[in-house]
Amino acid sequence: MRVPQIFALAVIAATFCAIPLPAQEHEKRINRSDLPPAVEKTVAAQTKGSTIRGFNEEKENGKTYYEAELTVSGHSKDILIDPTGAIAEIEEQVDFASLPAAVQSGLQAKAAGGKLGKVESITKHDKLVAYEAQVTTNGKRSEIQVGPDGKPLDHEE
Repeated sequence: MRVPQIFALAVIAATFCAIPLPAQEHEKRINRSDLPPAVEKTVAAQTKGSTIRGFNEEKENGKTYYEAELTVSGHSKDILIDPTGAIAEIEEQVDFASLPAAVQSGLQAKAAGGKLGKVESITKHDKLVAYEAQVTTNGKRSEIQVGPDGKPLDHEE
């Protein structure tokens, strides 16, 4: 009797594994030598005086980007570059105490009693669009974002 139940579960599991999932965004580690020439040129200009931690190739919304992970003056800085060498986004760690009071209050309110961790500024196309913070609540980690004014965002950046 037990064998048919196990077989039925195996058939159900196999069925779910065969269902194609929608295209997901993904990221893979790459070497600097894998960067396209235009991206390499931007990386060379942007990484002066920093320590390079690594590179990733990312697919977002069907587009390919290259990410340079850096350490600059003791804090993290990630630069997202499109295949033409243009900088699409910069996420840079910032000290919570250096943030404007409205941003500090906005992050604390959104954390809802959770413990705030690493905070990053998010800049897209040379414009500060958000601040993002890691939050730990009851042992679970999540991320929250507020706008440059400390107010909630209409959509996540």
